[in-house]
Amino acid sequence: MTSYLLRRLWQFAIVILGVSAVTFAITNMTGNPAALLLPPDASAAQVEALTKRLGLDAPLHVQYWRFLSNAVQGDFGNSLRQGRPAMEVVLERAPATALLGLTALALSVLVALPVGTFSAIKRGTPFDTTATALVLMGQSLPSFWLGLMIILVFGVTLRWLPISGTGSLLHLVGPALTLSFFPTARNVRLLRSSVIETMTQDYVRTARAKGLPEHKVIRKHVLRNALIPFVTVVALQIGFLLGGAVIVETIFAWPGIGRLMIQAVQGRDFPVIQAGVILIATTFMVVNLLTDLLYGALNPRIRLR
Repeated sequence: MTSYLLRRLWQFAIVILGVSAVTFAITNMTGNPAALLLPPDASAAQVEALTKRLGLDAPLHVQYWRFLSNAVQGDFGNSLRQGRPAMEVVLERAPATALLGLTALALSVLVALPVGTFSAIKRGTPFDTTATALVLMGQSLPSFWLGLMIILVFGVTLRWLPISGTGSLLHLVGPALTLSFFPTARNVRLLRSSVIETMTQDYVRTARAKGLPEHKVIRKHVLRNALIPFVTVVALQIGFLLGGAVIVETIFAWPGIGRLMIQAVQGRDFPVIQAGVILIATTFMVVNLLTDLLYGALNPRIRLR
């Protein structure tokens, strides 16, 4: 276990280094933020002076080494817009994004488990046909269109839901439904296929031949093995939900990291962009590590080595 964790931590360090380098290079290619921080009528001398004060006049590799040296100590610099530590600004928005992402993930799992399993068991029935059609529709609808339709129908026309912002559970319904729609459809499709494949295995036929009730066969022998690829995809969806939250949070004016990143990109707030990307990448890798450790609990035959 110790050697496995050390190996994964070494891989984490390499990935974070690569992510930070790519993010730093791309953000610096967007232009000089000093031009946006000053009034439109600012002179070239004023822009140059602010650029020097921000340390943006140094060569790119020097700026990156300075950033990397400070980031290792937890210092990602100050937000160019708010004048506060960039990571502090990002972490303030993290609870809102975590609430939205975990709610969407929970909705997708809670719907996919019964629908995908029952659809596989009742393969070829009207229920299976209907579920398959809804899955195809769910994987085809873009989230920005679905979000706008939810706002138009349930927010503007029926007035059942708030159209933007936060403050109550009703504010969470619209963005959570929008964000969960695509992963729910994919989870149903994956679990259905996995259950159908598992039901053809010899150990399932053996369990039935021993006279076990069908519900025990499904629960103990089919689902436990069919959940391994399902857990993998659900864990990978953490990254998708964090990425998709950028669009959904912007549509619903949800005060999370996604909306903050859009505002930071528009304002060329380099420290906030870099801190946000590093936080998202770290979260994604930690979730993947926990998923690998969970495999052993689902299937004792799987070993870390």
